[in-house]
Amino acid sequence: MPDNSTEVTAAGIARLAGVGRAAVSNWRRRHADFPKPVGGTEASPSFALPEVEEWLRDQGKLAEVPLRERVWQQVAGHPDGAVTALVHAGCALLVVRDRPTAWLEITAVSDARMAGVLPAALDHVLTARFGAGRAVPTPTEAALLPSVPLLRAVAELAAEAGARKAFDFLFGRQLDANPRQYTLTPPGLAELMADLAEPARESARQNGGRGSRTVLDPAAGTGALLCAVGRPTAVYAQEADPDLAALTALRLALHSEGGGADGPALAVRTGDTLRADAFPGLTVDAVLCHPPFNERNWGHDDLAYDPRWEYGFPARTESELAWVQHALAHLREGGTAVVLMPPAAASRRSGRRIRADLLRRGALRAVVALPAGAAPPYGIPLHIWVLRKPGTEQHPAPELLVVDAAEPEAAGAPSGRDRLDWAAVRAAVLDAWAPFDVPGRREPVEERPGTSRAVPVIELLDDDVDLAPARHLPPPASGATAAELVRVRERLEETLKLTARRTPSPAAPGDQARRPFTTVGELARAGALRLRTGTGSGSGTAPVLTEHDVLSGTGPSGSPSAPSAAGSSASAPEGEPVLLEPGDVIVPVTGGASVVRVVDEATAGAALGRNLQLLRPDPAALDAWFLAGFLRGTANNRQASSYASTATRLDARRLQVPRMPLAEQRTYGEQFSALAAFEDALRTAGRLGGQLVQGMYDGLTDGSVAPG
Repeated sequence: MPDNSTEVTAAGIARLAGVGRAAVSNWRRRHADFPKPVGGTEASPSFALPEVEEWLRDQGKLAEVPLRERVWQQVAGHPDGAVTALVHAGCALLVVRDRPTAWLEITAVSDARMAGVLPAALDHVLTARFGAGRAVPTPTEAALLPSVPLLRAVAELAAEAGARKAFDFLFGRQLDANPRQYTLTPPGLAELMADLAEPARESARQNGGRGSRTVLDPAAGTGALLCAVGRPTAVYAQEADPDLAALTALRLALHSEGGGADGPALAVRTGDTLRADAFPGLTVDAVLCHPPFNERNWGHDDLAYDPRWEYGFPARTESELAWVQHALAHLREGGTAVVLMPPAAASRRSGRRIRADLLRRGALRAVVALPAGAAPPYGIPLHIWVLRKPGTEQHPAPELLVVDAAEPEAAGAPSGRDRLDWAAVRAAVLDAWAPFDVPGRREPVEERPGTSRAVPVIELLDDDVDLAPARHLPPPASGATAAELVRVRERLEETLKLTARRTPSPAAPGDQARRPFTTVGELARAGALRLRTGTGSGSGTAPVLTEHDVLSGTGPSGSPSAPSAAGSSASAPEGEPVLLEPGDVIVPVTGGASVVRVVDEATAGAALGRNLQLLRPDPAALDAWFLAGFLRGTANNRQASSYASTATRLDARRLQVPRMPLAEQRTYGEQFSALAAFEDALRTAGRLGGQLVQGMYDGLTDGSVAPG
């Protein structure tokens, strides 16, 4: 094996072959010629990627490794770590984009010679793009030598997909592989916050359209917020983690519309923003910020007399209000700041004086409540604060806009990050913000019950100064009119009758003679069915069938993966979308629930979501309903599941199916199909019953329904 050969773990092998990790473990036990470990640990060994590829190809388990998968495996197996590999790759991609002729000359030599000439070329593009004091140091010849094969492959990927998309894919895979290491801002949220920052309207007009002229993110993270801003003239960012600062700087450089001097001014610095501001004295048109939440060690003891605390010195427990005032301190007069906040910051008593002063002086213009699942921590509904730097000649704003963009929940179905309709959330927020944020507005803003209201500041300046939107919005109309409840009741009666008709006949004893069984894995190898794993990516506007949809029996509700796996536009989807066809059998692989779904005509065409496996039976060999019914057996699921301390995972290949003729399969299939129809009727009856009960409660309490 060459010394610089990339290593790959069992998880990487499973990804290459499109199987679960259990299958890789089985191959190691069953095949004496399986490649031997070359590194790692006994519990988590690593293998030489070329040897693995050759073995998979010889076994017929791999036709060809996709280029981007090969490049990612080189990144993940880099001897100096994935972050170093990504930094080197990003630097090389800047040369590929900004100096393509020079790159061709550089790559026309040996690896050793290439490592020797690269530093000068990289230093040229990095200096041109970032200037002095940059967050990305020029790699040395010794550091670059192990990366040369990777850089050649990265350039090949850039030729196929473009430099920006190539880096976005690799960066996104790094975020996916280390979800707890990074604080992520989902792309839908980033776009919404950028849109709210846009109304420095005179700046947008002068800039020829969408986008603020100059923008700062003092807690840049992965750069998602700054990437969402359209056509800025200058971008400033600060990030405490040096490695992440370097990756974000490269991402921003590759996202800029022009290369070198043609792109916007770009300054990315490393350091603790509150304690060591890298841009003292800088004022910009817009500040976007997703700060760390609930930090006690933010500098309270060291920064008591800092001039940024114009609206009051934040308490030790109010780190978020320190970030708010930091953002205001960097705005020019009339500039806009959009800050993501935990909901407690709107009501904690320790912050009421600062909130009151922000209101009195007209700095706080809007508080927007988002649905739970909008951003981590996903379990709580975060807020967006929109702030405007007061001018010396401006009168304090007399109103605060409060918006509740939380989506109404389906009966018994909680909302979550996989179910958010970002287009609807964005429309609800911007439809409320646009008429409110009109310079010199004289007309009152239309009140939308349950959604938005312009609240007079005087109403908010009480002892609590509680800014939670739900506390200041008139309740939405319950919709529980007598006529509507009558219609719901009629539908419930029809559904109950249908449920009664579909109730299974009394069970009769069966022949318990032992039948010969096979496994899904064996059926797949024999060609009786195909196995696919969901990627969560869609095709065009095709919806995505999510794990929640399968568990709850609802239609496809997911949106295609945005170009970010984890919160930014950093990642292209991991594979091509898997589009559903009638007769496909869908199995959730997490959670331990004994649920299987057969795709009908209404669901066909949707894309398969994450944590789902698709079994596509050959109709000449397997009946779809027969297959689905036996996969739902409790004992079958139990023996095919593996258990961790906090989760259960199902290996669909280990599920068992009896061997029987197709005609006999169809007899079972008809019975299983009838049971599924009965189950669907029960579910519908439960939903309608819940709707009727809650509607009656709402109608009786708000007076739209009379007792009797």
